Amino acid sequence: MSPPVAIITGAGRGIGRATALELAKAGYQLALVARSAAELRQTAELCAAAHLGETSVESADVCDAAGIASIVERTAGRWGRVDAFIHCAGVAPLIAIDQMTDDQWQATIDTNLSAAFHFCRALWPIWRRQGGGVGVLVSSVAARDPFNGFAAYAAAKAGVNMLGLALAREGAAIGVRVHVVAPGAVETQMFRDLFTPQQFPAEKALAPADVAAVIAQCVRGDLRYTSGEVIYVHKTI
Repeated sequence: MSPPVAIITGAGRGIGRATALELAKAGYQLALVARSAAELRQTAELCAAAHLGETSVESADVCDAAGIASIVERTAGRWGRVDAFIHCAGVAPLIAIDQMTDDQWQATIDTNLSAAFHFCRALWPIWRRQGGGVGVLVSSVAARDPFNGFAAYAAAKAGVNMLGLALAREGAAIGVRVHVVAPGAVETQMFRDLFTPQQFPAEKALAPADVAAVIAQCVRGDLRYTSGEVIYVHKTI
């Protein structure tokens, strides 16, 4: 039986990179997606050191629906199947509502929410043909408790929560599970671009590997009965 295959967005760093390493250790063939080719190559090198499977690098903008369809087509063509999709790509501008531009709003919605829809839409016929598949969409605690200035990000992630529920209900008939993992603060570059250690101490934040471990549980099926649910992951310090 051929090794399982996963597509991971936001794989250049943070939660996406940690998830790639987690699945690489589990023997997955990986299609790594992000804008930065250099960061993706670094992730691919780390994955290569972790297992003997293949890794493809897809430097792309996840806001490009046509590009997303091409990535899915190439991945399925290369390995004959796609077993899992993990959407970690995201942007989180911290901007007051009256200062936010139309472009900033749209980019936040498209990166966090629309990209998840476009990937799942492209994967759906493959999963129907295979008789199953798993999607894991990364949301955020901000979907229910946003910082001031997170209007676009919170709205996008709340949309991710509902998209995951709707897809899980539709997918049940064809063996598809869709999980939503919603972490609190995670020690990533994106988070530190917004908050200093003085504003939010490192000991209160999760490590990317903490979130990746939960994502891997969803992919493996350990948490199969949570399909459609939002799994909140955060420290209680």
